[in-house]
Amino acid sequence: MATPQPDDVKTRLRSLIPATLMTVLALPLLIGLGIWQVERLAWKEALIASISEGVGKEPAPLEHPAGAWKSLSGKEYWPVSVTGHFRHQDERHLFATDGGDFGWHVYTPFETEGGNIVFVNRGFVPDALKSSSSRSAGQIEGQVTVRGLLRKPGVRGWFEPDPDQTRNMWYWRDLTGMTASLGSEQDRARVLPLFIDAAAAPANPGAWPKGGVTRLDIPNRHLEYALTWFGLAVTLVAVFAAFAWTRLRAPR
Repeated sequence: MATPQPDDVKTRLRSLIPATLMTVLALPLLIGLGIWQVERLAWKEALIASISEGVGKEPAPLEHPAGAWKSLSGKEYWPVSVTGHFRHQDERHLFATDGGDFGWHVYTPFETEGGNIVFVNRGFVPDALKSSSSRSAGQIEGQVTVRGLLRKPGVRGWFEPDPDQTRNMWYWRDLTGMTASLGSEQDRARVLPLFIDAAAAPANPGAWPKGGVTRLDIPNRHLEYALTWFGLAVTLVAVFAAFAWTRLRAPR
């Protein structure tokens, strides 16, 4: 086997520079994505556990005793109940789909007995019924008790557009924006920092909005994704090592 000359070794080492740079840049990214998926796994498991814990429980009163909502506000998907009346003139429409049909979730401010305001997702309506005037039979008037699941404010995704307040179109559970869109400072100061997804029963008069829209069968594939990213990191190291060994070994 021939002994490599110094100049030949330097040439081979220089030939590794592009692959080394790419590996150094890509490896932390792959490991970071794997760690992020592990963190998401812990979050998702806690969320699923919270859903399982709340399913089947009697709804907890949101305002009894006074201020009870403060201890409930962290319990995502927890069954709650609250009494008051809807303010249909201030409903907000959030883009949604149902069984492949495009439409809207109707978020209506609900003025509670305790003097607070909470946005209630009354359910889904197809686009043809977006206007409240087209479904007057579904507008519940007077005092009523709403039962449903507690939801936290949403987080805007990377590809979600700004709300079009002029056309009353929203694209995520934007509590800050919906609150700011209310007419008076007094109303805005009374909005609770949470949403309620109304239950499917009892159904609204005229069948719309269709309640019970909360998705409870939440997928959890984060462990699979984490193993994929870590596996790619290991593969990258192995490929680089094989490539470097091939480049650096002396010719026979």
